[in-house]
Amino acid sequence: MKKIVVGISGASGTIYGIRLLEALKQDPDVETHLVMSRWAKENLAVEDTGYTDAQVKALADFVYPEQNMGATISSGSFLHDGMVIVPASMKTVAAVATGLGDNLIARAADVTLKEQRQLIIVPRESPFNQIHLENMLKLSKMGVAIIPPIPAFYNQPKTVDDIVNHTVMKILDHLNIDNSISKRWIGLANARQEARK
Repeated sequence: MKKIVVGISGASGTIYGIRLLEALKQDPDVETHLVMSRWAKENLAVEDTGYTDAQVKALADFVYPEQNMGATISSGSFLHDGMVIVPASMKTVAAVATGLGDNLIARAADVTLKEQRQLIIVPRESPFNQIHLENMLKLSKMGVAIIPPIPAFYNQPKTVDDIVNHTVMKILDHLNIDNSISKRWIGLANARQEARK
C-alpha cells in the first residue's frame, strides 16, 4: 500500500489537486492523506470545479486541518511514499524553502525533506519573480521535483480536462504510479499520422 500526502494550497488551480485525488482514489493500492489550506477552500468556492469542500475531502482516505500540527503526517516517523503540493502558492513554496513549518502543509513538506522522501511541487504563479525562482531552485537542488502546470500541445488537447490531465499524468509518473490519464508522446512519425486523421 502506497501512502501519498497531498497538500492543496491557496494558489489558483484547485482542479489540479482534485484531479490528482480522483486518480489516486481509483488505485486500491494507494492511501491518501489530504491537507487543504484556508485559501485553497476560498479558491475552491470561486473556481468552477463542480466540487464542494466536503466532496474534495471525500476523495481522500485521511483529512487533516491545516493547523493540526499534531497530525500523523507532521512527524518523520510517519512513513509515506511521497508528498505533492498541488497547486503550490508562492507563500507555500517560500515556507518550504526556508523551513518555516507554519502550517501542516509546510510542516509535512519539511518532514518529507528531512527524511529524504519524494516531494513534488506544482507551482501556480505567472510571471515568476526572482524570489520565486530562487526558492524553487533551492528546492530543486534538494531533490524536489518542480512540475509547473504547463500544457503540452503535441497531444492535441481539446478541453481544459485534457490540459489538467496532462499535468496530473506527470505527477503520477513521478510518484511511480501507473496511469493512462493522458496521451503520451508517440514519436514524430506517429504524431504526424495522428494529425492527418
